[in-house]
Amino acid sequence: MNRIRLILALFLVGIGLMVVTGAASAAVNCYILSDDVGYVCDTNPAASIFNAPAPRHDSILPAMKFGRLADNINVYAEPNMGSAIVRNAGDGYLFSSIHDTANNNAEGRLWYMINPGEWVRGEDIKLASPSDFTGVELYGVPERPFGWMLVDYWYSDAPATEPSPTAIKLPRYTFVEVYDAVVDDEGWIWYDIGFGRWMKQTYLSIIEHNPRPAEVGPGEFWVEVDLYEQNFVAYEGDRMVYAGLVSSGLNRWPTYEGLFQVWDRHLKADMVGAEGKVDYYLVEEVPHTMYFNVDIALHGAYWHDRYGYKHSHGCVNMPLRDAEWIYFWSENAPNDLWVWVHTSDPHNYFQQTNAGAQFGGP
Repeated sequence: MNRIRLILALFLVGIGLMVVTGAASAAVNCYILSDDVGYVCDTNPAASIFNAPAPRHDSILPAMKFGRLADNINVYAEPNMGSAIVRNAGDGYLFSSIHDTANNNAEGRLWYMINPGEWVRGEDIKLASPSDFTGVELYGVPERPFGWMLVDYWYSDAPATEPSPTAIKLPRYTFVEVYDAVVDDEGWIWYDIGFGRWMKQTYLSIIEHNPRPAEVGPGEFWVEVDLYEQNFVAYEGDRMVYAGLVSSGLNRWPTYEGLFQVWDRHLKADMVGAEGKVDYYLVEEVPHTMYFNVDIALHGAYWHDRYGYKHSHGCVNMPLRDAEWIYFWSENAPNDLWVWVHTSDPHNYFQQTNAGAQFGGP
């Protein structure tokens, strides 16, 4: 009996929480059959409604390669120092696509071609390392709020308490579901993310179903962008179909609230702004760009991994595969894709119902 319980304890630790790098796994149902037999777990748990998007066979993402140019570097006509200088790149936040590489053995140097007839030295460009985070497709109605860890942190055994010495440190982007919630004396929300593991709201981005705006038809496609939680949800009418994290505009360059519609779409688009200013930027071949508010767009972002936090110059940055999914999904919409940008109040959950009452489940 003790051995059965030890195996079960280790098993529950393994299934309790998971990092969503593929699909979010379904919880396994365990129960006590009898005092003699002890715990029994279902061998065929219900399929999860949360799944990572399947890679597209025609995706442009695997072939894309980018790097950030150092300030005021020279761009050469050939991959050698003796060739003509085509131009000086200037300074700013400059990301260039990479089309080819060359090894100059005589110089002992690697070169990158950023445009036909334009080469930069390997030491003058820092290759981008895109985030591998992806959101989830939803194949059913979620039973409870869900979301992701935003930092590496330990859970607590009770609300408004420090993590216990035996707590496991959960990594950033761990997928969680919410089973209960309470507000502490300082006004912070604490979420039970399963098995009595409590996490303060500041370490999480939580998604809750929201009704569609009145202007959106019952069968129309729309995307909700929550500036407080820094996440998004794609809907078909009232049905959630996809969810993930975003990075919206920093306070200096805010993403404006309102209800908009996508008015222009590009598989890839160069973005440039703030010319002549200290925050000048030029980012080439931004993938899956969908403009919805003048020059503000939903788009993939290969140059950072700050999802869940404000980080942009006003656009809604999305993980690469999430933006790709939204781009092709919305092509099939019966309407120009609606985009509702707003700032949620998580305490509204408690104003509408008794604290924690809507966070039901096992």
